[in-house]
Amino acid sequence: MIKRAVLVLALGLLGGGHAVMAAPVKAVASFSILGDMVARVGGDRVAVTTIVGPNADTHIYDPKPGDVVSLAKADVFFVNGLHFEGWLERFVGSTGFEGPVVVASEGITPREMDEDGRVEVDPHAWQDLTNGVTYVRNIAAGLCSVDADGCALYEANAKVYADEMLALDAATRAQFDAIPQTRRQVITSHDAFGYFGAAYGINFLSPEGISTESEASAADVAKLIEQVRSVGAKTLFVENMSDQRLLEQIGRETGAAIGGALYADALSTPDQGAVTYLEMFSHNVAQLLPAMTAQ
Repeated sequence: MIKRAVLVLALGLLGGGHAVMAAPVKAVASFSILGDMVARVGGDRVAVTTIVGPNADTHIYDPKPGDVVSLAKADVFFVNGLHFEGWLERFVGSTGFEGPVVVASEGITPREMDEDGRVEVDPHAWQDLTNGVTYVRNIAAGLCSVDADGCALYEANAKVYADEMLALDAATRAQFDAIPQTRRQVITSHDAFGYFGAAYGINFLSPEGISTESEASAADVAKLIEQVRSVGAKTLFVENMSDQRLLEQIGRETGAAIGGALYADALSTPDQGAVTYLEMFSHNVAQLLPAMTAQ
């Protein structure tokens, strides 16, 4: 159990009683989606600092001195795992942090993909809402490990949050199930929606691999153009932290139009409508459905 600051308010002549206020648990999360999850589970009892913020790319992030300071002062560090944060090991080593590192994806069966002839683990497990439930349970357990007094609250918050995820999952499945399978074809700027596609029966095509560090070759682009033509996909979706120029090229070659932005690896700023994990998921569904039904 972490050390807590205690504020004692002496009431003096009014009776000598006192009030006690516990300082919040200091939690650090590696990226914005995970930071939102930790904040929901922790509530007012936890102060969350996020390293990679809205509309930023965790794959290629370079930690700043302020990030080192934040983790050095933290009680617990939440990460995605599955090789999502390629900078993680050297970053933790540079801070001297000795607290628990909670891997939110622990227990999830990862998807594997062929990346230029290599088998790679797909780290974007949160794109399936049922995996989001696993994240939430791991977060609650991580908070309980450093704050036993708050454990009942964390578990209760996690239960409510998980129920919201499962309700949205059921609604999402029903909406996509109503669309013929031949119309569930989507082109995105990088391959971050594999779990989403597997969960909800959608075929996602992408010129880039599972990391934005991957660059599509001319042969990859030519192959994708042929795929787009063969499946009849009509809309290309740009991800909020990606360069859309490659999709514009594919659009010129195939006649497919650029649609709205999808949120894959990061939440949005407050004015963009995807500021929480559940809002992000609902936003993506609302973008995808019209594109499929219009084909």
